[in-house]
Amino acid sequence: MTDRPTTGTHPLDHLVLPTGSLEVARARLTSLGFVVAPTGIHPFGTENCCVFLADGTYLEPLAIGNEQAAIDATADGNVFVARDRLHRDSRGDEGFSAVALGTDNADADHARFVDAGLSAGDTLSFSRAFTDTSGKSDTASFRLAFAATRGASDAFLFACQRINAPKVDRTALQAHANGATGILEVVAISDQPAEQYRMISVAANDPAANGEGRTFLLPNATLSVLDAKSFTARFAIPAGSSTKLRFAAIVFAVRSIDVASSLLAANAIQHDIAGTDIVVRPASGQGAAFIFREIP
Repeated sequence: MTDRPTTGTHPLDHLVLPTGSLEVARARLTSLGFVVAPTGIHPFGTENCCVFLADGTYLEPLAIGNEQAAIDATADGNVFVARDRLHRDSRGDEGFSAVALGTDNADADHARFVDAGLSAGDTLSFSRAFTDTSGKSDTASFRLAFAATRGASDAFLFACQRINAPKVDRTALQAHANGATGILEVVAISDQPAEQYRMISVAANDPAANGEGRTFLLPNATLSVLDAKSFTARFAIPAGSSTKLRFAAIVFAVRSIDVASSLLAANAIQHDIAGTDIVVRPASGQGAAFIFREIP
């Protein structure tokens, strides 16, 4: 696990991908060549089936497992569940709602968000059981602080402090048949990005960002904001127009582009070539475009 400092630009921790069904997400991600972890149950109505990568980042497909518990949690001020509901109401049950950035002090991040006028609400602390592929269990504990802009974004960012990292062996969970080893880049779309640049720079604890560039260099990945035209030109995927920030694509490092391409073809997954990248368009259970890039 990488260090997650309070000072300095925060690293990418994980990505939240809402889905209407974990079963559909598990099937789709498995067909893309990922190992999918056993289902994790949150104490506030949501559940996940994560994909863990060797670089310490992970994907969190997120579904509603207990509708009443989620409603109650929202009423009690649970920002994570409330923001998930806002995203689903705006964009549907399949998508890419949030970027989590690593920290060792979520309370300090919350204070920064409040001072910047970008806090989405109170911090959240919780624990859940974690089980590896062999059935060994431990407890994962987190504390989260949330950043968002009013009306300018369906997406949000949050600081994620891992209070307790499960003492389990994730080696098998990180041995993906497609050869994926980590996340190189997260791509967002916005046609009016000024306020959203500020939100990202504050969330990432990157005071050097001036709100004029399109790229944020995190310690372990890049976060890019493109207008819809540029996104379509780069990935050959129609993006439409959007004044609100929305996360749209994930670029993965893979060991061999030939291995990844052969696996996708064998599993009848439609994919396109954009330069040296393999591009898989979003589908049910896969809320973002997945791009596979060979990094020896």
